[in-house]
Amino acid sequence: MAKADFSLRERDRKRLMKDRFARWLVSAGGITVLAALVLLFIYLLSVVIPLFSDAKITPNVSIESITTEKPVILGVTDNGEHAYVVSKLGYVDFWALGSHSITPFKTDELGSRYRLHRSNRFTHGWVGAASASGDVLLYKPQLRHVIKNEKRVLSPEIDRISQPFDLKFSDEHSLKSFDYAVGSSITLAGYYDDRRVRVRWQESNQAVHSYQFPQPFEHLDQLIMTPDGNTLYLRSGSELVVAKKGALDFSIREVVDLSLGQDKAVVTNINLLAGGYSLLVTYQDGLVAQWFDTVTNGLRGLTHVRDFQLASQLTFLLPDTYRKGFYSFYTNGTVKSHYTTSEKLAIFQRIYDKSPQLAAMSNNETYLLTLSGNELRLAYVDNAFPEVSWSSLWQKVWYESYPEPEYVWQTSSADDEFEAKYSLVPIAFGTLKAAAFAMMFAVPIAVLGAIYTAYFMTPTMRRVVKPSIELMEALPTVIIGFIAGLWFAPMVESHLSAVIALILVLPISIIMVGGLWNRLPNVWTSRLPNGLHVLILMPLMVLLIVLIWSQSTNIEWLLFDGDVRVYLAEKGIGFDQRNALVVGFAMGFAVIPTIFTIAEDAIFSVPKHLSDGSLALGATSWQTLIHVVLLTASPGIFSAVMMGLGRAVGETMIVLMATGNTPLIDWNILEGMRTLSATIAVEMPESEVGSSHFRILFLAALILLIFTFIVNSLAEWVRQRLREKYRAL
Repeated sequence: MAKADFSLRERDRKRLMKDRFARWLVSAGGITVLAALVLLFIYLLSVVIPLFSDAKITPNVSIESITTEKPVILGVTDNGEHAYVVSKLGYVDFWALGSHSITPFKTDELGSRYRLHRSNRFTHGWVGAASASGDVLLYKPQLRHVIKNEKRVLSPEIDRISQPFDLKFSDEHSLKSFDYAVGSSITLAGYYDDRRVRVRWQESNQAVHSYQFPQPFEHLDQLIMTPDGNTLYLRSGSELVVAKKGALDFSIREVVDLSLGQDKAVVTNINLLAGGYSLLVTYQDGLVAQWFDTVTNGLRGLTHVRDFQLASQLTFLLPDTYRKGFYSFYTNGTVKSHYTTSEKLAIFQRIYDKSPQLAAMSNNETYLLTLSGNELRLAYVDNAFPEVSWSSLWQKVWYESYPEPEYVWQTSSADDEFEAKYSLVPIAFGTLKAAAFAMMFAVPIAVLGAIYTAYFMTPTMRRVVKPSIELMEALPTVIIGFIAGLWFAPMVESHLSAVIALILVLPISIIMVGGLWNRLPNVWTSRLPNGLHVLILMPLMVLLIVLIWSQSTNIEWLLFDGDVRVYLAEKGIGFDQRNALVVGFAMGFAVIPTIFTIAEDAIFSVPKHLSDGSLALGATSWQTLIHVVLLTASPGIFSAVMMGLGRAVGETMIVLMATGNTPLIDWNILEGMRTLSATIAVEMPESEVGSSHFRILFLAALILLIFTFIVNSLAEWVRQRLREKYRAL
């Protein structure tokens, strides 16, 4: 007896140790999963947070005196190591910018007759100099790498356009101001002391054309040409003349009042924004307004788009070289950086004692060079993501050449002047749209199928049906997407009228068959064992599908006048071959096994004594199902639906292959969409690491993770509440 007691105690001790080890192992697994989830959140946040961090300017080189007399133009290289200064006397001084000093490098002479100087920052580095007689020199200060004594050294050079080209129209009139454009053709425009504006341009085939505006321009304050040479802006006070280039002349398209309807609004300056599509109009009170062309009622015109209320101490603006932003300088030495489309104030720093006289930005927008008196200052600019703000990601933005503010996702283009558009609304909407149509198709079939399988179907048939549906979940979604995109979508397009008819007729027919079955005599219906009704319904459904499919052409003639796509177009309904209807069927096919399996297990697991007790008290099978079984199984059914929703939201390959991947905001079931997951899959390999595009894709991934986390957490909370509520049954 003692030995038996000792043996039991020994077994109890071993069992206790095993229980503790199992408890520790399960707890460690759960903690590991939670830790992995937290680390995933932390990693995604570490990539996303820099998008919304503050930009800053850091002075890089101390102040040193320079010897350039009457400087008028500044320039700085992309690496911030060299700069050039153009003087009004026609000298170009190159300077080496050391870590703590600025030293002279080389001086080149343009010629003393060139007293008019113009720097168009959007003409790939070309600078213009002109004489009063109309001689124009277009040159590019640059640094070339040469080999001297087997060493690679920098040699400053001035690259001149060799062919003779000028604005000489007459020896009687002198040139007062000019502008130029260098591209596929070279275009020069000048304003003369006789108040005339004259233009000359040379085509790529060396043909030269000249044009003189017939009307004089009194007190012309500014003459600005776009980088492509196709548009000329002539400002006199608050009046702006917009002239467009034709085949052989320039024609005035419109005259714009820049006063914004205010008599006291005084225009002090206009600048081109990067790309040359927008104008930045500066007013005396510090207001800066953005204007660009829009099309209204078929007519293109300059439109006032947005305002930036800056301080009245504003001295001048410096537009970015490639991005749609600008820097503003103030009398107290403050520097601000605004980005137009995101309306983001990226930089607000006081780094000078007073406003500089001139400023220049490197082409890579990394170094800011300023000149005040005879002092040069170089500063490092850390402004990596000015185009990103919460408003630009989630609100409508008015982009250049768009007729109105819109939600736009467009990250690439063949044009260097293209501005990336990062609105997350279209792809977030596409995610919800795809999930919604998939759930509309999957939930009724999966839940009702689970109810029938668990409650009505015979055990023998259930042992066949349930594993078969569970096997569907093992089918790779890439195969489903492949079949949906290459086979199902063209078939739907060619038989669209039949598909529409089936969507309407098939559910109604099933209900009618059920109603007809209930009206049949019991002598007939009793011959079919309970749970085998599907054997009658399935052949009827197949027969109905074949019948409607074979009559697709006749249905199209009867309902849609012979062409369903033309009919839809006349009603203003768009149609794409790969659309939400195809995605709904394909993704629903992938989601059905998830919902079915969980819901069927929940219904089948309802204790037998609950349904037996209900039936014993006189309830019918349907009453027992609705009031007892489904209530008890409701936590599991709800969890099944939420799991299916999470699967649909995160699905990638089906929506990637079965939709047109066009970021649209439209609930039309016959048009496509673009989802967050598909966008990440397509664009992540092409994005530059660390760029705005790269980090916004990580933000999209973070949004997906947060959404699925919230859905799953909500599902668990509701499941627990329902479980507590119906525990007493």
